[in-house]
Amino acid sequence: MALLSKKDAKLITDPLTDNNPITIQVLGICSALAITAELQASIVMSVSVLFVLGLGNVVISLMRNIIPSKIRIIVQLIVVATLVIIVDLVLKAFAYELSKTLSVFVGLIITNCIIMGRFEAFALGNGPWKSFLDGIGNSLGYAVILIIVGFFRELLGSGTLLGIQVLGDPIEKTGLYSIGYENNGFMLLSPMALIVVGLIIWVQRSRNQALIEEN
Repeated sequence: MALLSKKDAKLITDPLTDNNPITIQVLGICSALAITAELQASIVMSVSVLFVLGLGNVVISLMRNIIPSKIRIIVQLIVVATLVIIVDLVLKAFAYELSKTLSVFVGLIITNCIIMGRFEAFALGNGPWKSFLDGIGNSLGYAVILIIVGFFRELLGSGTLLGIQVLGDPIEKTGLYSIGYENNGFMLLSPMALIVVGLIIWVQRSRNQALIEEN
């Protein structure tokens, strides 16, 4: 028997394409604008959300039958806050400089619309396994967009990827810089993040519309 049924597999694949939380649902877009000037920060934020949403969905699912309806939002906030504190402490212990770069944005995972939305819309009504898959799928969909935006912003804005010069040395004028290429400093500003995300949203929705028309 396959580990994942077709229906279970769609919980992971749909958020990556047809129902991406950022490009289709337009959720969790703040961090996509705020921390994507560096690819490393984008990756770390993506992994953090993967941990919080994947595990958080399971915890909420396990507790769904004992959580009083009137305080369910409070319980959800407590669960996600606990997981975010764990992420923050791990970052400070093993990647202190990066934790300073991410600063308050790690804490703002608590109010990430994707996480609270999946708790409310899915984990409260489904079992732990399906909730885990839903959390992984949505966090991967979120991660794909963050990494794409971070890739282009750092590459075009600084000429680096993960802090490594990949286009040549701008001081020694080697590589692309030897033929007059210059880094686009605007890519490091938040408005350019909005433009890049907007372009991705346009491409994603155009693709979805084309598929609908074909069918």
